[in-house]
Amino acid sequence: METLHIDTVVIGAGVVGLAIARELALAGQEVVLLEQGRYFGEGISSRNSEVIHAGIYYPADSLKARLCLQGRERLYDYCRSRAIGYRQTGKWIIAGPDQLAELEQVHRAATANGVDLEPAGASQITRSLPQVRAAAGLYSPRTGIISSHELMVSLLADLEAAGGQLICQAPVVAAASDGRGHELEVGGSSPCRIRCSRVVNSAGLDAIALARRWRGYDLLLCPEPWYARGVYFAYSGQHPFTTLVYPVPEPGGLGVHLTLDLAGQARFGPDVEWISEPDYSVSLSRKQSFVTSVQRWWPGLQPDRLQPAYAGVRPKLAGPDSGFVDFRIDDVEHHGIEGLVHLFGIESPGLTASLAIAAYVRERLV
Repeated sequence: METLHIDTVVIGAGVVGLAIARELALAGQEVVLLEQGRYFGEGISSRNSEVIHAGIYYPADSLKARLCLQGRERLYDYCRSRAIGYRQTGKWIIAGPDQLAELEQVHRAATANGVDLEPAGASQITRSLPQVRAAAGLYSPRTGIISSHELMVSLLADLEAAGGQLICQAPVVAAASDGRGHELEVGGSSPCRIRCSRVVNSAGLDAIALARRWRGYDLLLCPEPWYARGVYFAYSGQHPFTTLVYPVPEPGGLGVHLTLDLAGQARFGPDVEWISEPDYSVSLSRKQSFVTSVQRWWPGLQPDRLQPAYAGVRPKLAGPDSGFVDFRIDDVEHHGIEGLVHLFGIESPGLTASLAIAAYVRERLV
């Protein structure tokens, strides 16, 4: 089997892996990005709400909070400079009469993170969202939406322009680290070994499984994987919304919320369903729970216009009722191995934070 010698390898071509590979290539490294699928971005990156988050919900000074806020501004700037489809739609977070304490908790968290939200009572919500029923709300002007596919195409173009390369259908089946660097065994139609000085495990849902196969890495440092499936339903035809509408968060996610695509079509989701293995199936049986949830705040929803769309799976680091769990970006200070970074639990706001995550990883590898 041929052995290749490469400066830096990034494993996993989702939006975060693409952003990291681009950042390292722009820093002057020879970079190869390996993806086990046929195309880039087919996993988590293409199965989310495509929301640019403002940084509202996360504890102050957490990685999620810091990288979301930094990433939000980097992402808006990048979209403008590359003509990537996006829109700063704004977002309403709404609460019923029995959810005011939860809404105030959201407001406190946002304020601690330096995120400005505009409080509103029922009458103001009625003026802004005439068909919505809510006792109070918070408006986030910095929330937006983005074409994740256009973003990933642009990141890949930057990577290749800087001399980097994406190789698809190239699964990493084994890995090892020692004092001389790292060796990856790559399968697929052209199996090979790669010796490299730096390697980033950004394999998303497979990151933990890959780390468990990594010789030289202490398995006691490896987290347990948990998976939360979130289903989305599309809403056909016209609707009265031009901004995103979120209920107050629920355990495991942000609740069944209304998002828009760049064409203005509405979709609802994701819900939260804990599963044992990644599974992207969408059951029509979940429709009624969506109808019940959404009609609490939008009584005008017409159930027959709600159709199954797609599902995403969040790579969680803890199970139900665990509370907040931060991103894990483990470098030499965590595991003692020079030139190795593992990314675990990169769920929302991973898309928003992608460019900031890339800069964070670069600082640990350059």
